[in-house]
Amino acid sequence: MSGRLGELLVRENLISVQQLRKAQEEQQKTGTRIGTALIKVGAIEESKLTDFLSKQYGVPAINLKEFDVEPDIIKLVPKDVAEKHLVVPVNRAGSALIVAMCDPSNIYAVDDLKFLTGYNIEAVVASEPAIREAIERFYAEKGPSLEDIVEGMGEDDVEVAETSSENVEEAAKAADDAPVIKLVNLILKDAISKRASDIHVEPYEKDFRVRFRIDGVMYEVMKPPMKLRNAIISRLKIMSQLDISERRLPQDGRIKIKLGGGKEMDFRVSVCPTLFGEKVVMRLLDKSNLQLDMTKLGFDPEPLKWFKEAIDRPYGMVLVTGPTGSGKTTTLYSALAALNDPTTNVSTAEDPVEFNFAGINQVQMQDSIGLNFAAALRSFLRQDPDTIMIGEIRDFETAEIGVKAALTGHLVLSTLHTNDAPGTVSRLLNMGIEPFMVTASLNLILAQRLLRRLCQNCKRQVANVDEQALINAGVPADKIGSFTLYDKGGCKECNDRGYRGRVAVYEVMPFWDGLKEIVINGASAAELKQEAIRLGMQTLRMAAISKVMAGVSTVDEAVSNTAPDRF
Repeated sequence: MSGRLGELLVRENLISVQQLRKAQEEQQKTGTRIGTALIKVGAIEESKLTDFLSKQYGVPAINLKEFDVEPDIIKLVPKDVAEKHLVVPVNRAGSALIVAMCDPSNIYAVDDLKFLTGYNIEAVVASEPAIREAIERFYAEKGPSLEDIVEGMGEDDVEVAETSSENVEEAAKAADDAPVIKLVNLILKDAISKRASDIHVEPYEKDFRVRFRIDGVMYEVMKPPMKLRNAIISRLKIMSQLDISERRLPQDGRIKIKLGGGKEMDFRVSVCPTLFGEKVVMRLLDKSNLQLDMTKLGFDPEPLKWFKEAIDRPYGMVLVTGPTGSGKTTTLYSALAALNDPTTNVSTAEDPVEFNFAGINQVQMQDSIGLNFAAALRSFLRQDPDTIMIGEIRDFETAEIGVKAALTGHLVLSTLHTNDAPGTVSRLLNMGIEPFMVTASLNLILAQRLLRRLCQNCKRQVANVDEQALINAGVPADKIGSFTLYDKGGCKECNDRGYRGRVAVYEVMPFWDGLKEIVINGASAAELKQEAIRLGMQTLRMAAISKVMAGVSTVDEAVSNTAPDRF
């Protein structure tokens, strides 16, 4: 098909005849393939060309920049063979080797690879420039690839629920096809090796794509062919022990897979019907990577001391606030880990239970049978508790019971969705809690956000510092020049993103007597914030700027994730 590629692109109105001629002239000068020439002259974007090739060949498209390939897989195909056929081995699954090619119709290359490796060859498509860049990257003599590359995950390592429903026989048969199993396992495995927090499998009218959320940012990694859409989604639903015949209602489930060395990984699965099929989102839950040491979460020394003092009290309420995905659960779990010992009775009401801990009584909410946070909280109070954790305060009933529990000798930990710590007081008052009950029950409010952490291997010093921009961001004028400002670079360690991992920033507001007094007198959230800052509170923006000054993150991250301190 390679000789007709230009004509097909013109026919699909993806390029013009003039652009094709210009690319053909470039091709004659350089001797490259027509696809590379089209990209070079700016006739078509690389991603659009790859999508087109995927549809033409009927095989998945792959974004090689977002893939890390194990050294053992790379060794299966010598560098000279990879360069000769323009191929990159991506993964091995059973007797099959998955290979990225710019021309999957090249049967000579497929036969050559099959003879050389002894594996059946399954092709995925990528552009020629992407393959050349990948050959340079993967075959460079720089030692092993990213740390903790997952080993030994095959078809038999996935615990799959059996289904015997006659209505789903056809869907189950498609989902059990070997290529679908291998492709799904490849997606799960690559997400683990990349430290992704979520996997999004998304159907659209004419597209089907897979995206990973890495360090809080979404990246597209693959576009499987549309004909595999239902089979891939059914496979994920079977693995999650969900009803594959039900496509009209949302469903929730879990996948547990076994990795090399006896390690296990959980995926929390949510299936939601959309206009063009079911979207599947999987949250990766890796208990081995759960950071429960509060000194390593990102707390500055003084706020950490306040937080520890608040959770060490025998009664009262500690609230953690912030948007979804800001690390609230990790902070609460770190507090519970510090409080968990044989002398205390700790109970939690969670929706969902993300990690299980020995010694803590964890309850999964089930609204369908009336088991909500308020019902669980009432039950806990009849179970002789010392510490109670409520997943989220959503309504007056839960808030009222929680406040009363805090006033009757129990330590209550919970979360609330507000923008900052002072705004939490207004939220409780708006729910209907009396001001005197708020002031009597609250020990501390903590707001948090996550900033992407600069890759320490490639971060670069900023030469020309824009002092006014720093002042606008919140850096004190007298501090400018006293620290080194860094910006993101790009290297193999961080996949050329410049960031690797995330760090939390905290706004910790102990409920000092001065704050209680002005709340009783009807102070606004802005007045409460001003008084808290006067008493020593560090705002989210201040905490973010301190991470910038310490060389941990960038000004862009601080500005985009925290609000300026305006009164």
